[in-house]
Amino acid sequence: MVDEELISRKLSQLRQYADELSRADDINWEKYRSDIRSRAFVERYLHLAIEEVMDISNHIISFHQWREPESFRDIFQVLSENGAIPEQDLSSFQNMASFRNMLVHRYERIEDEVVFGIFKKRLSDFYHFIYLIKSWLESIRH
Repeated sequence: MVDEELISRKLSQLRQYADELSRADDINWEKYRSDIRSRAFVERYLHLAIEEVMDISNHIISFHQWREPESFRDIFQVLSENGAIPEQDLSSFQNMASFRNMLVHRYERIEDEVVFGIFKKRLSDFYHFIYLIKSWLESIRH
């Protein structure tokens, strides 16, 4: 069985990051653009949340000895192939992996509009991932 205590801790940490971002409703577009601390907070917490998603996913893949993902985006394909996440959610999570690469490697200058849009419109993806993983864990227990 997958290390449920580890997964539970990581899901809890993921929820904390998502909750902190959700509570930051004082950060509007003007504040985001003009205040480096607000921008840094949003970028860093999005990055940390995505890293938790990746860590949880990699732990599950490794434990079950599923095929080795070829990329960060492929992590979610592997989860989908094995029934841990539904195929209809695949593109959302793959986009999360691509966004993570942009944040970490800064392939191009980070576009404020993209980061702010994810901050304001895509936090539900983190909560949905938590729900999916908890549901999947429950299903494999039985």
